[in-house]
Amino acid sequence: MTDRTHGWEAVADRFAAIRSDVGVDVVRRWAADLPPGGSVVDIGCGTGRPVALALAGAGLAVSGVDPSPTLLAAFRRALPDAPAACEAAEDSDYFGRRFDGAVAIGLLFLLPPATQAVVIGRVARALRPGGRFLFSAPAMACRWTDTLTGRESRSLGEAAYRALLEEAGLRLVEGYADSGGNHYFAAVG
Repeated sequence: MTDRTHGWEAVADRFAAIRSDVGVDVVRRWAADLPPGGSVVDIGCGTGRPVALALAGAGLAVSGVDPSPTLLAAFRRALPDAPAACEAAEDSDYFGRRFDGAVAIGLLFLLPPATQAVVIGRVARALRPGGRFLFSAPAMACRWTDTLTGRESRSLGEAAYRALLEEAGLRLVEGYADSGGNHYFAAVG
């Protein structure tokens, strides 16, 4: 049986306890380019803190998707009016809706490479024309062991992400770095 949470349900309480606000400045800067009141899906939303709360605070209509029941319950407590689905990013139909934006902070690199490609394709199909996608991953291709789940993490690197985005109909337009040294890719449809 495959763990659709990719190890996150087992460490949900620990993750929630240590999640910091690092990167929220990047999310806010990115969100400024979305239409006022626009819709955003937070893929791998976790507890909703800090990303979904920052997006909602910017006046955006936020929806959340996370495969961990424990993390999604915390998201629902933090944003009780936001649509939320307990689904893996690679299986989700993203509410059968189209969005102005999508974020996947701290998610893609935790998935196997083929699954990362599937998620990028699904996100592209869920975005409206001109929609924006922000995700985090190291700019260089690399592998490491995630300290919480103990699973292999893998950044495909900028060139591979650019190719996957283009194949999905998205264009890489910008990169960001946060105060913790994390890298973010911004794409547009």
